[in-house]
Amino acid sequence: MTSADLVFTGGPVFTVDPARTRASSLAVAGDRIVAVGHDEVRELVGPRTEVVDLTGKLLLPGFQDAHVHAVFGGSELAECDLTGTVGIPEYLDRVRVYADAHPDHAWITGGGWSMESFTGGLPTRQLLDSVVPDRPVLLSNRDHHGAWANTKALELAGITAGTPDPADGRIEREPDGTPSGMLQEGATALVSRLVPASTPADRLAGLLRAQELLHSLGVTGWQDALLGAFSGRADPSDAYATAARDGSLTARVTGALWWDRRRGSEQIAELVALREKLGHGRFRATSVKIMQDGIAENFTAAMTSPYLDGCGCATANSGLSFVDPGALRGYVAELDALDFQVHFHALGDRAVREALDALEAAVAANGRRGNRHHLAHLQVVHPDDLPRFAALGALANIQPLWAAHEPQMDELTIPFLGPERTSWQYPFGDLVRAGATLVAGSDWPVSSPDPLAGIHVAVNRREPGTTDDRVFLPEQRLDLPTALAAYTAGSAHANGHDDAGSLRPGNLADLVVLDRDLLTGPPEEIAAARVERTYVGGRLVYAR
Repeated sequence: MTSADLVFTGGPVFTVDPARTRASSLAVAGDRIVAVGHDEVRELVGPRTEVVDLTGKLLLPGFQDAHVHAVFGGSELAECDLTGTVGIPEYLDRVRVYADAHPDHAWITGGGWSMESFTGGLPTRQLLDSVVPDRPVLLSNRDHHGAWANTKALELAGITAGTPDPADGRIEREPDGTPSGMLQEGATALVSRLVPASTPADRLAGLLRAQELLHSLGVTGWQDALLGAFSGRADPSDAYATAARDGSLTARVTGALWWDRRRGSEQIAELVALREKLGHGRFRATSVKIMQDGIAENFTAAMTSPYLDGCGCATANSGLSFVDPGALRGYVAELDALDFQVHFHALGDRAVREALDALEAAVAANGRRGNRHHLAHLQVVHPDDLPRFAALGALANIQPLWAAHEPQMDELTIPFLGPERTSWQYPFGDLVRAGATLVAGSDWPVSSPDPLAGIHVAVNRREPGTTDDRVFLPEQRLDLPTALAAYTAGSAHANGHDDAGSLRPGNLADLVVLDRDLLTGPPEEIAAARVERTYVGGRLVYAR
């Protein structure tokens, strides 16, 4: 080679490559990295080479998100947005303003509200009735494991005091049994099934809106954690297929096909057919998403011992296992034999154990096939199960933004877990010490898609910008190189992109330039960094 297409000089370059962690120059030809080093890389500068002088800014591998709902998140950006506040008057004002601005909408939908805003995490239908009494309203909470409905929506769905709870959810009720307006987990489908379906054009627009945002945050690839119809949302698979074929998909995307928990192994043949149908260009659907439990705040996360009540006494509730644990072992063994990656939602310690038991059964049945199965969320992990991640080759898929003191954690989680289980939460450090491979994701739109914010919390165990000086379980903090590796090489590994995630010759030129060198700055300022440029395959897809 006589010259490169693109050369970065004036480093620093953090490679996430153990053989050479730091460099100052990097060269790209086509979509690949061809040289990493120092002054000698300048020899590849020719008359047509674009030279980027980093002037002390940090060059990294592009971030990858191992658990995100990009189409859903991009679509919600066009709906009633309740994120960024915890004030009930502000919620209601936003709903009123949105409804007034969209008089043609038969339903008012959106979400992003926080459970800590309401006593017990439970908003009421009457609050929504006060601003929109004449049209149905359905608003997902920040976690997307529940929804807030007004009276009109409940009436249209035929939900009354006599309506039974579904097996996978709960209708919250007033003292006389009347639905209160809060629907948990599978109960949301009783209303969401009536919401007018999005169109293919809507879903494609949501994907492209999300892609623009994610590229601006340095994200070059991701795993969409739910391809299928869910909770009133249409299947986003067609958006990916269209964008992959017309070239508008610039990111590298792995899709996780939704496991319908109401069905059994008869759906596996359909998943195989979808895998063949959807794979094109930069998109492939090679993973299967199994949601094994819910969330701790509404007591649906599956725990090995009961939740506590407001007085600290044990209740009769240990959460929900959405898939029978015995059947789960058979399903996972069959999926593994077909070389699907299994992507578990496993939040409570019982769900984590059930997922690991299923992977153990798959290894016993099939041997080690290297399918990179991973468990996402991992809020509560029993200490006995920590070594099993490395032993089984199970990847630990973490969402670091949640591992901090904030009102939802302090008011709606810790009191109902108790001291022992609280100490088992988000055990990032323990997982690393036990030999687990960390991968990282955001779960956007549940929480911010910004990798720098997640890295900040992984390192500091405090929220960016907080005035609360408490560190949440400080022994579980990660050092910065480990956190960066989780968001780059770790997630690239989970997403099946072995030639991305680190900067070495021959790898894809998926790159991000930050406005500062994180590794020489104070850790409490990580989240203040900004993305300057993002490249996918050597092509600039975002510039600040």
